[in-house]
Amino acid sequence: MSTLLEIKSSVLRQVQVCPSFRRRTEGEPGSSGAEAREPTTGAWKPGDGVEFFAQMRLILKKGEGRQGLPGPEVLLRSSSPAPAEPVDASRGLRALTQEEVELLYEEALYTVLYRAGTMGPDQVDDQEVLLSYLQQVFGTSPEEHAEAVERVRKAKAPTYALKVSVMRAKNLLAKDPNGFSDPYCMLGILPASDTLREAGAHKEQRFSFRKGSKRGGPLPAKCIQVTEVKSSTLNPVWKEHFLFEIKDVNLDQLHLDIWDHDDDVSLVEACRKLNEVIGLKGMSRYFKQIVKSARANGTAGPTEDHTDDFLGCLNIPVREVPVAGEDRWFKLEPRSSASRVQGDCQLVLKLITTQRDTSMSQRGRSGFQSYLLLFSRLLQFEHRTEEPNSSSWRGELSGPAATVLCLHGAQSNLSALQLAVLHWQVSSRHHQTRTLDYGYLLGLLEDMQAHWEEAASLPQEQEEGLADSFSAFSEFGLQLLHQLRSYFPATNSTAVYRLELLLKCLGKLQLFRPAFEICPFETELNMDIAAALKRGNREWYEELLNTLSPREQPGPQRLAGLVKLADTVYEDLQSCYGIYASLFHSIIRVDIFTLTFRQLERLVAEEAWVLTEELGPKMSLEVASGLFELYLTLADIQRFWSSIPGRDSRSLALAGIHTPFLPAVKLWLQVLRDQAKWRLQEAVDVDTLEPMDASSKHSSSAATASLCFSHIQELWARLAWPDPAQAQALGTQLSQDLCEAAVFYSELLRKKVDAQPGAAGEAVSEPLCTVLNDVELLRKTAGQALRGLVWPEGAAGSDGVLPRPLLSCTQALEEDLQREARTVTAHLTSKMVSDIRKYVQHVSLSPDSIQNDEAVAPLLKYLDEKLALLNASLVKENLSRVLEALWELLLQAILQALGANQDVSADFYGRFHFTLEALVNFFHAEGQGLPLESLRDGSYKRLEEELRLHQCSTRECIEQYYLDKLKQRSLEHNRFGRLSVRCHYEAAEQRLAVEVLHAADLLPLDANGLSDPFVIVELGPPHLFPLVRSQRTQVKSRTLHPVYDELFHFSVPAEACRRRGACVLFTVMDHDWLSTNDFAGEAALGLGSVGGVARPLVGGSARAGQPVTLHLRRPRAQVRSALRMLEGRTNKEAQEFVKRLKELEKYMEADP
Repeated sequence: MSTLLEIKSSVLRQVQVCPSFRRRTEGEPGSSGAEAREPTTGAWKPGDGVEFFAQMRLILKKGEGRQGLPGPEVLLRSSSPAPAEPVDASRGLRALTQEEVELLYEEALYTVLYRAGTMGPDQVDDQEVLLSYLQQVFGTSPEEHAEAVERVRKAKAPTYALKVSVMRAKNLLAKDPNGFSDPYCMLGILPASDTLREAGAHKEQRFSFRKGSKRGGPLPAKCIQVTEVKSSTLNPVWKEHFLFEIKDVNLDQLHLDIWDHDDDVSLVEACRKLNEVIGLKGMSRYFKQIVKSARANGTAGPTEDHTDDFLGCLNIPVREVPVAGEDRWFKLEPRSSASRVQGDCQLVLKLITTQRDTSMSQRGRSGFQSYLLLFSRLLQFEHRTEEPNSSSWRGELSGPAATVLCLHGAQSNLSALQLAVLHWQVSSRHHQTRTLDYGYLLGLLEDMQAHWEEAASLPQEQEEGLADSFSAFSEFGLQLLHQLRSYFPATNSTAVYRLELLLKCLGKLQLFRPAFEICPFETELNMDIAAALKRGNREWYEELLNTLSPREQPGPQRLAGLVKLADTVYEDLQSCYGIYASLFHSIIRVDIFTLTFRQLERLVAEEAWVLTEELGPKMSLEVASGLFELYLTLADIQRFWSSIPGRDSRSLALAGIHTPFLPAVKLWLQVLRDQAKWRLQEAVDVDTLEPMDASSKHSSSAATASLCFSHIQELWARLAWPDPAQAQALGTQLSQDLCEAAVFYSELLRKKVDAQPGAAGEAVSEPLCTVLNDVELLRKTAGQALRGLVWPEGAAGSDGVLPRPLLSCTQALEEDLQREARTVTAHLTSKMVSDIRKYVQHVSLSPDSIQNDEAVAPLLKYLDEKLALLNASLVKENLSRVLEALWELLLQAILQALGANQDVSADFYGRFHFTLEALVNFFHAEGQGLPLESLRDGSYKRLEEELRLHQCSTRECIEQYYLDKLKQRSLEHNRFGRLSVRCHYEAAEQRLAVEVLHAADLLPLDANGLSDPFVIVELGPPHLFPLVRSQRTQVKSRTLHPVYDELFHFSVPAEACRRRGACVLFTVMDHDWLSTNDFAGEAALGLGSVGGVARPLVGGSARAGQPVTLHLRRPRAQVRSALRMLEGRTNKEAQEFVKRLKELEKYMEADP
């Protein structure tokens, strides 16, 4: 056990001389070095550690969601239906009286019964279905319905008219010599009688306004309308509008001719247009025109048309015009089979009524007003059939409803703009009584915007109604935005989408502002929105404050509520930035985030300043905990603003808020220190020192300790104290507390494992392995936590460099825990010392007849079994530590075995040399174990040297002694002084010339601070130079820098000088007259490097060589190892050599 005791004592000495947190805790008054220091008790009880850190985890978890700027994907957590918006029946259109309802019912029936035109594929063509639908809408009984229908049937039929818009034509025939035409249109209505005659006439001859039909004369001039002539074009654009009265909607036809206009010109004028002729076809038209002109000036009568050319015609039955009107391209038709035409003409047709025999028409109600009332009635009826609480209805009307509205809008001659305005007015008002989908309302606004520029301005009455609807809707929208958080919560994706559509609707309203002669908005809409948001922010905050932290409560009671309020404000700002800000800025150019942040931040800051001033004199642990949590949230609010590019937190009301919180933070950190130790104490008490599970090799208390230190680091990062000087003080104290807690935990572990009884015969202790793993995990996590306790730049060094106090704590803790790991490792390996010695002894006692691998096999098998257990129980770093400790134990055991066996055969040492190499391969494990550099260092070199020397002869050992002297280098060149010599070999005389020149900086070995030095010069090894005696210089009295300049000759052959280990040894002594001479130092010079030894000198003299300066030194361990090897040998040569050296050692003194 001596080796183990030496290791333990060495470790204890290191612990005592190195400053550490362990020594600090042990040296405090009132504590004992034999026991771990107990945490101090305060307001928190010892058993509150778990609860304290549970609360701390909640604080940290709250901060996890506050890292960086929030995004919509984080905040939008629900897709449930949006909250219901407020509705008010009084905000809709005026309710109708019973008489007005009856008049509207009559108007609807009249529209259906006297419909004209062709129904579209999406419209209901069945008249009975439409009448039945109106009965349901107006809620009349069958008798009342039948009576009303009969009354309407007896009414006078309406007067119909056809609106025709001639828009353009394309690809017409070229009739002029220049390759173009000058087209114009003639159009009119063919009465029913002409239509019948036209239908009975020969199919090849069609009606023409110029020639009439073959069986009747032309139409009267008042029934024919003519467009303008568009000169020189084949694709004319007219955009002219006409209105024709229809006598019989079933039989009348619209007829249209397109002609090429040619003026009556003379032959001379026609000839002048020769330059307009284009191509051969143009030339043919040119001559034809001259002929026509000649005929016109000749015999042609005034009624005969010889000038205009026919380009095509159209015949459209009025009954085929769709009830909704149509915008269509019609293909031009010829007058007869001999006619040649081409091209198309675009017409817009709409069949309307000009006189209606209804009560509403007779009372002067316009079609616009009638449509508004009818659409409102139908919309209310259609919406009632939807889900009662549905807010996603997009105004999809049933087939009968859409058909009735289409008929009435067409018959009332309402334009597309008027229809869009009516749909918006009714729907926006209805939305305020029963919620509609904002996408539907936005579509109505976009439809109205699309028709706004194309149509003429609205009549004043209609524009005023539209302006009123805009004002009402914007007022309703501002009411919703005033309570933004209630109706459009940021966590509800459905509500946020509705908000986006609402803002787009309000943005569209703003676009209509310049188009109104009577503006519906007194101020800019975005200014009204900003004002509504500010009022809403203030009311929301006041309501929250009165709920969570009423001002009438005492300060300590208000504190917890103010913490919740600050947390709620932070979450609201996150929602504002992540959800609302982009919507408001991109749609209506309102910076809602800046507006809200400035307002709420100022309100929270005011409450915080007042409360901290009130609670300052009442500081307690409970108050400090609340203030600490409150400050973290306030600091998060500041950092949130600063994290946005271009924002400066110095202008905030919260700037400098940390100052009144400093006492509370200091007190809370003191509590953290004590509670951390109590938490660690509790964790160790319940720890069984067994691995937590199959995947981990540390125990439960190590996981708890790691979590505690991690929480402390995270908490410091969240604290982020802004004042550099105060942060340095807080960080330094916290780092010291953390280090003390880590050492405290390691001591608790060691005490617990020491108190456990060990299993008999157990070489590998499972609890010790677990404790060693716990210490290693503690070293990593505590070190990482310490490195995370940095503070602002003003108090620290450059970036990436730990502040000096923190660096000192980190280094001291690393040393403490490394020593602890070595101590536990020593305990763990101590259980294997006796077994290792037994197996090493087995190697030494094995007879020579046994092979080396058989002799070492039991030792390797034992090590393999134990290391397999260790590998399964230890983490990689600890396995390396144990391997290094075992390696040192093995080397010491082998050295002891060699020392216990003297004067044995060379095979004995060869076997141990084989054992040593086998162990090197075993511990290296092909690169998976210890590196070869560490294995072949330290004690290995000493052991290998001894094995090698044991295998050498006596003379080889003596030669090794001198070789070691030649290899020796002075570690401190100026400590023992220097000696200057010059040597050369004189081949002619076969002698070695050695000149001692001078010495410098020798040791003062006399009482007067000087010395009386002389130099002994001798050659070695002795067996190479058996007849050569040593020589000495004169004594130089009272000096440390003697000058000798003495030459000595040694008659030796050159072959002996070239032998291994041949050297000249210089020994400097201090001469004493009354006592033994003192040893001052020695130096050796290899003869192989002396000039003339390897080859004869050419043209040199005795003093031709360069002086050599040798540094004096004392013999060291590697020199004395050869000496010890010789001491164990009994032959005469070895004993005489050892005796001679021991006489020299008598003169040596201990190093000064």
